[in-house]
Amino acid sequence: MSKKRLTLILSVLALALVLTGCSSSTELITLDTTFTDAMNDGFLSALITYPLAQAINFLTPRTGIFLAIAIVTIVLNAIVLAFTFKSNVAMQRMQEIQPEMQKIQAKYEGRTDDASQQRMAMEMQQLYAKYNINPLASIATTFIQFPLLIGMYNAVRRSEAVANATFMGVSLSQSPREAITNQAWVCVVIFVLMVCSQFISIKIPQWLAEKHGREEAEKHHKTYKKPEQPNQSMTYAMLAMVAFAMFSIPTALSLYYCISSLVNIAKTLVIDQMTHKEA
Repeated sequence: MSKKRLTLILSVLALALVLTGCSSSTELITLDTTFTDAMNDGFLSALITYPLAQAINFLTPRTGIFLAIAIVTIVLNAIVLAFTFKSNVAMQRMQEIQPEMQKIQAKYEGRTDDASQQRMAMEMQQLYAKYNINPLASIATTFIQFPLLIGMYNAVRRSEAVANATFMGVSLSQSPREAITNQAWVCVVIFVLMVCSQFISIKIPQWLAEKHGREEAEKHHKTYKKPEQPNQSMTYAMLAMVAFAMFSIPTALSLYYCISSLVNIAKTLVIDQMTHKEA
């Protein structure tokens, strides 16, 4: 990941965090809490945190806390997908054109003069145009997802249902760290599944791109050469940071993150089938 792109993503994340209006309030949101009451914590907090918490509160008596969080998570992801479908398609195609991108980069390797850099940029743009890809597509997805993640965090932290309901006799309001002390192994299992599903969600676009690369090579009776992958240390570091953070906050959020990752895996597989069916 280039420094320019990283700076842009971090800037968007910082802006999203500010726009979300994270509230320091710890007051529980109950079914009796009104939108006017929620407005005391900030406009955007009321728009995001309040409806999510109320949806969990409403569903829990009818479905149980596990399914309530699952339903809210799936609906939330469906809404995000409706707004970012094209961006998600572009992001997956970016993985598949890595070999062609690397050929262009190798062609101009060591040539730092302005003319060469401009020609490389032009060839890159032509490659993006060929596959109808917007290289900044991930920014739109990040901009939408991050405020919702923070909103969901506050909804889980302040939902009366999460605070009082149990799943398999265990409260999901306790963190995995607390669950180990209390021997509430259900919470620990959810946490482990969250980390595993996150890892698979991150890696599956790469695995699919390699799969299609091998199929394409076999079709043309060529030897498949696995493309060099960019340094993913930052990706793994972010995954480790997520795991570290989730270890100390309510397990209900790990459940949300786990289901989101599973939905993302399913979405990636569906988009992959659709795009290659078209091809």
